[in-house]
Amino acid sequence: MLLLDIQYGRALRSAATGLLLMLAAAPSPSISAQPPSSPSLQAQLEALSQQALPGTLAIAVLDLRNGERWGVNAERVMPMMSDFKAPVAAAILARIDAGSMAMGQTVTLTRQDIVAGSAIPSIGANFRGERMTFTLAQLMHAAVSESDNTAVDVLIRVLGGPQALTAFLREKGLPQMIVRDDERGMARLSAHLMGAEQPPAGETEKQQQQRESAGYQDFLAAPPNTTTANTSALFLKKLWQRELLSVTSTHYLQDLMYAQTVPSRLRGGLPAGARLADKTGTSGIDGKTAAWNDMGLISWPDGQAVIIAAYLSDTSATQAERDGLFAELARLVTRSVRPEK
Repeated sequence: MLLLDIQYGRALRSAATGLLLMLAAAPSPSISAQPPSSPSLQAQLEALSQQALPGTLAIAVLDLRNGERWGVNAERVMPMMSDFKAPVAAAILARIDAGSMAMGQTVTLTRQDIVAGSAIPSIGANFRGERMTFTLAQLMHAAVSESDNTAVDVLIRVLGGPQALTAFLREKGLPQMIVRDDERGMARLSAHLMGAEQPPAGETEKQQQQRESAGYQDFLAAPPNTTTANTSALFLKKLWQRELLSVTSTHYLQDLMYAQTVPSRLRGGLPAGARLADKTGTSGIDGKTAAWNDMGLISWPDGQAVIIAAYLSDTSATQAERDGLFAELARLVTRSVRPEK
């Protein structure tokens, strides 16, 4: 059973100090090619990852001001979940930039297209009749800012399927960000439905628990959509530096990510005066969490920016503990890269 001390203050500082002494005599586990100038931050990230045990916490941090990097388990393959909605929007925007699609292009949805499990089910909750038409702009807003599962599945279909998205990411130098399924497919896998849309008729409560437990293990063994913390940080870096999209499309996607406010993970530790453009991802069932993610870019009015990509997997910590862990991560990073003057 994972025990995360959400009273991070003194315990975290004590753990970080001990780890700092050990790290002074050992090779730095930083993902940077050179030792980081702030080993205290590296030590604190290591301490935070220890708090997450027996769950696995992967972290990548990149200071865009000077290129410094820190990380823990940053090359470990992790479940991506709804994080992939930002890359989906990037792929759509790239086609808009190329002129093969348009923001006002419409797509007609039927009731059969509705996918459950959205953070804010804006499309499903407001669907009227048997058919509704949406623009690509509306679908991107729903997918990224509201994490709507229906919207992203429609966008993936418009792209030509998960393989088209993975090909786009590979073309952009992000080969470790791999998408093999949409939200509907991931839900079937997690629920161990074996290709069916609904649970078996007459299923008992015990049978449901057994099926969902099997689905949890299936998902952990072979998550369909994966990334590494380093790769997600690189995606955000490429977006920020306009290597993925035109200036207009870059600003548009960043604004969609700034508008995501639910759930609050890294945002819980955001300092005054800073903004966060992020995308979260979640998978869990019956008190266990297979994926608790947040990849985000924190920026200040003077142009300074830092990227944090964090992935917590296979944990039984409470939501308050998980939220506290991510909020503390944001606090540690921002205090290190932008100490109070």
